[in-house]
Amino acid sequence: MTCPLCTADAPLIAVAVTGGAAEASIDICAPCGDLQTPADHFRPLASTMWSEDPAVQVYAARTLKRLDTDWATDLAEQLYLDDETRAWADNVPQESNHKDSNGQPLAAGDTVVLIKDLPVKGGGFTAKRGTAVHRISLVADNPAHIEGRVEGQRIVILTEFVKKR
Repeated sequence: MTCPLCTADAPLIAVAVTGGAAEASIDICAPCGDLQTPADHFRPLASTMWSEDPAVQVYAARTLKRLDTDWATDLAEQLYLDDETRAWADNVPQESNHKDSNGQPLAAGDTVVLIKDLPVKGGGFTAKRGTAVHRISLVADNPAHIEGRVEGQRIVILTEFVKKR
């Protein structure tokens, strides 16, 4: 599949685009979801930031804003967003109340490890203790819940059953 941000043909991961009334999820490549990815990886945003998908526009705007380069600043200034989408892009979620079983704060994109075998309702399997869940998403309205992929399925996990890696 093709990443809507960098146009790379790579496996995609779901990433929550939070902070607005129209919360959504987009499927992007792993480097686009990693805050440590070099800025040059995002050069294709010059064309992909004009996507018709508001969630892609918001993620592109936030990415351009955090990149510390002249070309990213120029692109961010060129990007036109309607008022509602601009408000969503500017409403970056701040510190969350999500904490792991040890009281460590959790952030979107963190990796956690399950500390207990968890039967997955509707999934037909048990998520085993010790399973690493990469690139978690925080459930905005419930600090006791996070989302992540286990065995290829996106599931909701109680924070009391995970520890931050």
